[in-house]
Amino acid sequence: MSEQTRTKKTLTIALMDGPYVSNNPTTVFRIVDAALHKGYDVNVFAYESAVELSIAKQQPHQNPVKGRTVEEADHPTTKRLVENLFAASRRNGAKLDWIACGLCVDERGSFDQVEGVRRGGPGDFLAWAQQSDQTLVIGTK
Repeated sequence: MSEQTRTKKTLTIALMDGPYVSNNPTTVFRIVDAALHKGYDVNVFAYESAVELSIAKQQPHQNPVKGRTVEEADHPTTKRLVENLFAASRRNGAKLDWIACGLCVDERGSFDQVEGVRRGGPGDFLAWAQQSDQTLVIGTK
């Protein structure tokens, strides 16, 4: 099959771990970034505490142990990483669709999400999984 007739690949990922709990979100961010750079379309379904990865009001913090200000510490927030993934999708002509589970958002009060993240439910994940070339579920321990 030639490059011109080849259809675009889609990867779907379900993630359940929230920010700073485990290495799982970092791994997912790296997988999504690599897929977007290859031009893949990517769907991310944030479930349970993973809905907190994209809370818009996250703020970087200082590091008083090392005597660093907010600017010197330059602590990366997961919201910034999610925003960077949306930017990478635009640069690479790929589509990133990110759903925060509405039930999980309601339970946690995580209503204010970064631009691009939309509310959905488990049925959206099922539909994505059925339509994707590959589906990866990153569960919690």
